[in-house]
Amino acid sequence: MHILKVFFGVVGNATALFLFLAPIITFKRIIQKRNTEQFSGIPYVMTLLNCLLSAWYGLPFVSPNNILVSTINGTGAVIEAIYVLIFIIFSPKREKAKILGLFTFVLAIFSTVALVSVFALQGKGRKLFCGLAATVFSIIMYGSPLAIMSTVIKTKSVEFMPFFLSLFSFLCGTSWFIFGLLGHDPFVAVPNGFGSGLGALQLVLYFIYRDSNGSTGSTKKPSSSSTAATADESMELGVAKPHQSKQSIAVNGAQDGQP
Repeated sequence: MHILKVFFGVVGNATALFLFLAPIITFKRIIQKRNTEQFSGIPYVMTLLNCLLSAWYGLPFVSPNNILVSTINGTGAVIEAIYVLIFIIFSPKREKAKILGLFTFVLAIFSTVALVSVFALQGKGRKLFCGLAATVFSIIMYGSPLAIMSTVIKTKSVEFMPFFLSLFSFLCGTSWFIFGLLGHDPFVAVPNGFGSGLGALQLVLYFIYRDSNGSTGSTKKPSSSSTAATADESMELGVAKPHQSKQSIAVNGAQDGQP
């Protein structure tokens, strides 16, 4: 049983790392253009909070035998913090102020949870408090693709829902769901079971609409340059497209694998 738990924890670490690193394409573009364009920084700040809370929950003095939860979320927190700092550096003044404010808010929430759990709680009370905080934000993060799934159904196009990211989201959620079940930990199993289910729905939608031309029925052949761009951008959830709404961009950037 322990070996199985470790196995699924390692698989969860690997798939989650892939999801954390997916936005590199976006941030390479931001650095090259020295401008955040129409990308939203909010998903990265909120994912940072989720990683911090989950990494804290996995620490031995909070939740024993969950160190694999801490390792991947600690790594994710570092990666997301780098994304946020890059976004702050290259964003316009108005957006910079908004992201800085949200970043400060996130650090305040995490600091409050950490301090309360250390100085006011212990044992099961500490685990319950930190587990609930981590679970709430994990479910919020996993629920972010709901809007893009609605867009896929309305447009009958999977343009904004790349296959490999949907696949790895499903694998990540499933791995951590099984890890939580084997460890009898509802704070790991419940949010990741939710994420696994949503990942499965994304895959179902992908196979339903993968050959569809979309509601516009457009058959215009893209230029070679746009084709090359699409090939790179299809691996990234937060890619801005000329005809994509700002809301879709923000929602697309939010999907990360969270144990």
